Amino acid sequence: MPNIEVLTLSVNSISSLAPLSGCLCLSELYLRRNTIPSLSELSHLRRLSRLRVLWLAENPCCGTDPSRYRLTVLRCLPRLQKLDNQVVTEDELALALVEGEEVTTPPGSFQNQLPTNGLAETETEVDPLNYNMQETNKIREELGMKPLPRDKFSPSSPSTREQKSIKRHTLDAVLLLLRDLDEDELHIVHTATQNRLQIYTLDSQTLQDSTPTQKTVDIQP
Repeated sequence: MPNIEVLTLSVNSISSLAPLSGCLCLSELYLRRNTIPSLSELSHLRRLSRLRVLWLAENPCCGTDPSRYRLTVLRCLPRLQKLDNQVVTEDELALALVEGEEVTTPPGSFQNQLPTNGLAETETEVDPLNYNMQETNKIREELGMKPLPRDKFSPSSPSTREQKSIKRHTLDAVLLLLRDLDEDELHIVHTATQNRLQIYTLDSQTLQDSTPTQKTVDIQP
């Protein structure tokens, strides 16, 4: 049912969300009191770009830490406007980008084998690298900034990739929080940014000055 928009499946002993990854027009999904075992099942909902309302409470995947659960869901599905009948705020979304846990696709998933229902490949891409790039560029577009090229998200060694991921989500959170600042507060941020850039400039100049230059000596016979 690729064209369905609202789906109510509460109290149905559902344990996997993989079949829903083909419902690309879905905007509201109600899954309260099922048997979904892990938040990794949310990866099947990533390409549902129209999904705005999700009710997932009273499933085993919710765990015992409501804050961790909510931030993890919002990090995976940042387009949500309401989760478990609670409105998602911008501050909460910014915090989720930093403190929410990364959701990975469950082993043996067949979501990549599902039809695209006529949508372009870029609209159904579920690669985490491309997904994060799209989300970051969406935020930058809202702030009037140029999108970042894909090479800025190029994968590297695990430790370096993890560090870049943390920095990227920190940047996303900062960009989101800028919208809540007034003119005076923005001037403070601007001054602090300039000071920080000057430190980087001085460090770079010091490094260049300390690098030995190669000398060429002509030997006359």
